[in-house]
Amino acid sequence: MLTELLGRARAGDGDAFRELTEPYRRELLVHCYRMLGSVQDAEDAVQDTLLAAWRGLAGFEGRASVRTWLYRIATNQCLNARRAASRRPAKEWDVPHVEPPEPTRLGEVVWLEPLPDTLLEGVVDGPQARFEQAESISLAFVTALQVLPPRQLAVLVLRDVLGFHAREVAGMLDTTVESVTSALKRARAGLRRRQSPDADRSPNSSRLAPPPPPAHSAAEEAIVTRFVRAWESADLEALVDLLTDDVFISMPPMPFEYEGRDLVARFCAGIFGAGRRFDLVPTRANGQPAFGAYLRAPGGVSHGVGLYVLTLAGDRIRAMTRFENSVLPSFGLPRSLPSR
Repeated sequence: MLTELLGRARAGDGDAFRELTEPYRRELLVHCYRMLGSVQDAEDAVQDTLLAAWRGLAGFEGRASVRTWLYRIATNQCLNARRAASRRPAKEWDVPHVEPPEPTRLGEVVWLEPLPDTLLEGVVDGPQARFEQAESISLAFVTALQVLPPRQLAVLVLRDVLGFHAREVAGMLDTTVESVTSALKRARAGLRRRQSPDADRSPNSSRLAPPPPPAHSAAEEAIVTRFVRAWESADLEALVDLLTDDVFISMPPMPFEYEGRDLVARFCAGIFGAGRRFDLVPTRANGQPAFGAYLRAPGGVSHGVGLYVLTLAGDRIRAMTRFENSVLPSFGLPRSLPSR
């Protein structure tokens, strides 16, 4: 069957090529997203991968599986994109009538975008993977990956997330097993530093926080319900009660980052104090609870202003990432809501 498909595809049969590659399209998108941190950039990389595969079919000798061959092309497309990166620039503060407090710091990964959970359906990482899928697609993990050197990032994702063997990764990257082993050691160390308690804080640092409740569980639903009630009613006290001591807020592409319950409370007080009131529409991103945020207008219509993604720890919220309203269509969310 595979030999027949390959033969037809090499002869210029586009349907055969699609049948050959379509089973891997979604997992390739997730792979490129991990490497690039942007759904839009990942989609471009997958398109470039499939075009390169179509043009390079004659050179595919079948010594590796089609999947491994496609991952080789996709990984190198992502590395090229990282080298040529004209990354989305940081954006100035643009929330009307709100003067934000001084941020804890300015973030590095301002190009980060959320990944709709619908794109994760049917994607399974390799049996030799070092990380659980829920962790390896989380905003914290993807953010941490973005600050690794590109080849270290590629090796870590291929080895520890996807479970490819060192020899396979060496073939994908045209290098030696020894170089792969060395790069993996450095990448793991870099990731540990990024996530260690005394590291500079970011959405991905870790302080031995309790694990989040299982997705879609009653425990998760209880936290989400309390958050929605507090946010929609602008109840600052109820909101603060939900936060961990080291809670963290970020808002790419704006680089402002706020750490700690007191500072986050001041930030939210500024939002609520300006009279901004919201309706929230639930969705999921990166395996985490998320909400389309709609600003209520005097005429009764609520206009989409962004997407909030929550990171949970036990029965508390330890991070909230706000993205721009341009991502709403990717989640099947409207630009506005009629009056309730």
